[in-house]
Amino acid sequence: MDSFIEEAVVKRNRVFDEITYYFSWVVIVVSGLFAMMQFASLTAAVAGGTLLPTILMGAAAAAIAVGIYFYHDRFRMEYEYTFTNGALDFAQVFNNKRRKTLGSLNVRTVDAFGPVNGQAFKRYASMQGIRIDRWFLNREANLHYFYFQKNGSKRMIVMEPSEELTEAIRMYLQHGAYQE
Repeated sequence: MDSFIEEAVVKRNRVFDEITYYFSWVVIVVSGLFAMMQFASLTAAVAGGTLLPTILMGAAAAAIAVGIYFYHDRFRMEYEYTFTNGALDFAQVFNNKRRKTLGSLNVRTVDAFGPVNGQAFKRYASMQGIRIDRWFLNREANLHYFYFQKNGSKRMIVMEPSEELTEAIRMYLQHGAYQE
């Protein structure tokens, strides 16, 4: 029997993120209009001797508009975990439009897995030279970690799986890898 579980993790309290998302659209439009007005007044700026400040202000407003346009989808970010027969895939989804693959993990090869509020997590997190990837959105959620070594470097992934996903992962772990 195949094991397949797919779940998306969304932020529980999204009010601030939604307000920021819509405010970013206002900033994009206002900055874009200001940049167009500055570039449209270049001929008057040449005659008035204010060419350089006009170009700089227009370029700064255009840079703000473009920068926020490419960044604003991150205010509606979620993580997606896909578990298939012991392989766990991680992805970041931005505004349900773009998807960024974060990586894959064979849970049979991990050294430790368990809840973040346990002693084992504190021991692994305090190790020298460990890289910790935080792929969760809700700090108050039931967070779990994976500890493993890859190419001689120590890594840890912190995520927020559901109870169903946690039980499926535990079925594929090595003996003794689950630590509380």
